[in-house]
Amino acid sequence: MAKIRITKAYKFDMAHALPGHDGLCSNIHGHSYELLVTLIGEPVTEPASPKYGMVIDFKDLKRIIKGLITDALDHSLILRNDTPEELLNLMQQHYERIVVVEYQPTSENLIIDFAARIQAALPAHVKLHHLKLWETVTSYTEWYAEDN
Repeated sequence: MAKIRITKAYKFDMAHALPGHDGLCSNIHGHSYELLVTLIGEPVTEPASPKYGMVIDFKDLKRIIKGLITDALDHSLILRNDTPEELLNLMQQHYERIVVVEYQPTSENLIIDFAARIQAALPAHVKLHHLKLWETVTSYTEWYAEDN
């Protein structure tokens, strides 16, 4: 059977700060992200299956990505867990969508996090092939399973 790659795109807006960065990105700032998720697998061959001919139903992939990434991060502010506690508490008192992570929230580290989340949620017959995370219209980060 042939291996097929399928890709779906997702858009979300998110802010972050990169403490210690030697430029303007050390300040809180936001991006309109686009995440491309590419899976690889063999289409279902059972004619009685409602997924007959599909690697995975795009609707099912959308549900996974929405639950793990876009719904959780859209219009949020991502801060590192070593943000001063008084600042973090103040932000959380006044804003609902503050997400704290254990890593510097660069696009490189975000895509590593996304890959791990997605891989853990996929059905066994489908594999994550690669991700592409556009941070700006001219800048993106890529993650490939074959490299990891």
